[in-house]
Amino acid sequence: MAKRPEVDIFNVLTPGRMTETTVCIIGAGPAGAAAALQLAQYGIHSVIVDKAFFPRDKVCGDGLSGKVITALTRIDPSIAERLQQYTDKINSWGVTFVSPGGVSMDVPYKPQYNTEEDAPIGFVCKRISFDQFLVDEIKRRPEISFIEGVSIDQYKLEDDGYLLSEAGGSLHIKAKLVIVANGAHSSFTRHVANFTIEPAHHAAGVRAYYRNVTGMHKDNFIELHFLKPLLPGYLWIFPLPNGEANVGLDMISSAVKKKKVNLKQLLQTTIQEDPVLKERFRDASAISPIEGYGLPLGSKRRPLAGERYLLTGDAAYLIDPFTGEGIGNALYTGRIAAEHARDAIQANDFSADALASYTDHVYRVLGAELSLSHRLQKLVRYRWLFNFLMKMATKNRQLRDLVSCMFYEVDVRKKLASPVFYLKLLFNR
Repeated sequence: MAKRPEVDIFNVLTPGRMTETTVCIIGAGPAGAAAALQLAQYGIHSVIVDKAFFPRDKVCGDGLSGKVITALTRIDPSIAERLQQYTDKINSWGVTFVSPGGVSMDVPYKPQYNTEEDAPIGFVCKRISFDQFLVDEIKRRPEISFIEGVSIDQYKLEDDGYLLSEAGGSLHIKAKLVIVANGAHSSFTRHVANFTIEPAHHAAGVRAYYRNVTGMHKDNFIELHFLKPLLPGYLWIFPLPNGEANVGLDMISSAVKKKKVNLKQLLQTTIQEDPVLKERFRDASAISPIEGYGLPLGSKRRPLAGERYLLTGDAAYLIDPFTGEGIGNALYTGRIAAEHARDAIQANDFSADALASYTDHVYRVLGAELSLSHRLQKLVRYRWLFNFLMKMATKNRQLRDLVSCMFYEVDVRKKLASPVFYLKLLFNR
């Protein structure tokens, strides 16, 4: 473990007094936790503040892709090992795709996988559990001061750093650098970084928890149903421990507005009237209300840094346009932000110019994937193409193997996003 630094004096939650720190992280979700944990590995003390008391729920699909283990391993392999052993999750071994024409295809993440011998690539874990896992990891580290139940509402840039305050006056923090990790509705992102919601680069989603949904895959495959009434969106069913399932759908916000879609109603109508789904939900019962949330998509490049701040995760509008991947991208950007924070501290330069390389770094890692996912998102709108792809995949092992890792491999998405790929399929059947 890195040596605990002897700098930074904390007077946490003492009314009328100032907490001074080099780095303040706003938000203790995946992005904020990754940033704090990576900084701790560097021996850099940070203060992380979240408006909620943990454990707390967050509306989400609850899917954890292979990026999660990869990111945690890069921060600290022991964290990834503890997640592998974590009991409040299930291992998922693949995806079931259902096309608009009703063609269903099971695609494992790894061809010829063995659940007894292979390490799982994907997981499903409720956010209330996964985020608590990360908070427990934060609390392991003496380099991290964690403040929960306090909302940072005011941001004032001064010559020597940001003055961050809670509206009620219970907390004042002076930070040389702010890492913004407080999600899709971050006021810092809107009012300081000046990001705006653009319906063409934003999705709306709804989610509910059900019990006793039948027909789940024996190896906990997640399900993506690209049904005709839902395009350009999809319905998902993700298996969870204790016989529960995360069920939801999302759609591009511009389409929601154009079609005047009520997503909550559409979800209920679909599971009640679709010939296949209504049988699977016949004995199912909802154990939560249907809740909505917004997904700012990474289908557009944006500046992710400015004077004394770095944006991460959903606060940086980096959700995958095709898969809806948010957690993995949040962990990646939190770790990258910590790397640039370390460099800024060493140089004692927190200017916008000095931090601009963070944006380039993030898009160097995630940009190709986000761009390709945006193209695939557009392709899905063509029902005939999707139906063709699914029919071909049921007969073509090469294509099945290709689709099996499309959620995790950028090179695979390049093939799937290329028109030449489909021409080759047509003439080499």
